[in-house]
Amino acid sequence: MPAYLCLSVTFHDERFHGRRDGGQPEWPPSPLRLFQALVAAAEAAVRAGGLTDDPTDALRWLEQQGSPAIVAPGHLVGTPVRVAVPNNDLDILAGLAQLTEKYVEELQPYQPTAIIVEFERTMTRELDFGRELRNLERFVKNFANEPKVRFPVPHPALSTGRVLVMDRLEGEPFAYVGKLPFTVDGQEIARLGARVFLEMIFRDSFYHADPHPGNLLVLRDGTLGILDVGMVGQLTPNVREDMEDIFLAIGANNPDKLSATLMRLCGQRGIRDPVAFSTDVADFLGYYRSQPLNKLDISAALTEMTDIIRRHHLVLPTSIAMLLRVLILLEGTSRLLHPKFRLTEVIEPFQTQMVADRLSPMRQWRRFRDVVRDWRDLVVQLPSHFRDIVVRMQTGRIEVQLEHHHLEPSVNRLVLGIVTSALFIGSSLLWALKAEPVVMGISVVGFLGYLISALCAGRLILAVLRSGNVDT
Repeated sequence: MPAYLCLSVTFHDERFHGRRDGGQPEWPPSPLRLFQALVAAAEAAVRAGGLTDDPTDALRWLEQQGSPAIVAPGHLVGTPVRVAVPNNDLDILAGLAQLTEKYVEELQPYQPTAIIVEFERTMTRELDFGRELRNLERFVKNFANEPKVRFPVPHPALSTGRVLVMDRLEGEPFAYVGKLPFTVDGQEIARLGARVFLEMIFRDSFYHADPHPGNLLVLRDGTLGILDVGMVGQLTPNVREDMEDIFLAIGANNPDKLSATLMRLCGQRGIRDPVAFSTDVADFLGYYRSQPLNKLDISAALTEMTDIIRRHHLVLPTSIAMLLRVLILLEGTSRLLHPKFRLTEVIEPFQTQMVADRLSPMRQWRRFRDVVRDWRDLVVQLPSHFRDIVVRMQTGRIEVQLEHHHLEPSVNRLVLGIVTSALFIGSSLLWALKAEPVVMGISVVGFLGYLISALCAGRLILAVLRSGNVDT
């Protein structure tokens, strides 16, 4: 007698969506988390002692079965809803970004194409559960000695690129902190969360990049639970040193150093007035440095600094922008637990440690070693580069590339002026020679040439007055 496995699913909205295009049943049936729920339930049963055998083989057997017979309510009849494929949306955004970068000069410094590429990379990584599994394992290892911090422990044997199995954390998100069924010290949890994220940044150089209230839990024992590690940031040694330069310039109240560091990071090609930028940075630094530490709003300060950068047509590197976003989100999320929370109170010890690490003999030795290696590589490669230049000179293949900026309006006005002058002179000759056809003694072709040259001259004068591009 054949054996059957019967699964009964109750849908909360009393609707069934488990049909592919064409009416074929899908497996696992919708919602897509049904199979993950089965795995989690089996794992919980094992831990509770309800199952004595390892359910792994049974779950693998279930995963390999073909499409089952699905019996669903028949009252939902309508047009199937097609879900847009993310790649299609990204292709549209990429096309719009390319057009914007090509034709909208004001937005070119913001590099719309690069923004879409980075957005696609981030979204693709967030959808890769295999990558999130590795991130979880790394965070669990980094905070193994922190009893007050918990990440969901993943189970690699039961996980794939599309299914991620991990422990369940019982707690309440920061967003519902006012409705907690248990008592916690909001100030302590807020400081703990800030300290944990700062340790990720300054100690591990590997941090959770999405600390919004839904990803942070207050567990019943007063510990901090952190979820959803699909979006992470990685600080390379160069990026870490750049961030240190920014923090040290702010700590030393050195506006010249801060403005020079920001211009170096953002690239000076887009900046139109370096003096005005330095003045804005000095005003910003003077305003926030005059405030007491316990009253300094670091999220407002970082937001104002990014506004100054944007106003002067500079673009922060993605790694720096993501880190600033994390700090702004972190302070805002922590204030849900403690409205008077200030991130500066927690970040000050890390800033002191950062200065000590930067001045440590071991780090100075590593920098000296890297400089020696760079000079060694330069000396080794210099003869081959010099020989290549000589060969190019001998074969006449030396190329000089000149890059100009903002010359298009001037060139267009010059060309239009030459065409207008030529048209005016030609029309004068036709008028003087009374070229046919002639009406009332006036050459019609000459008159039309005068009219067209007058219109071109008017457009040229208007463009010069407005200092604009005659093509627009």
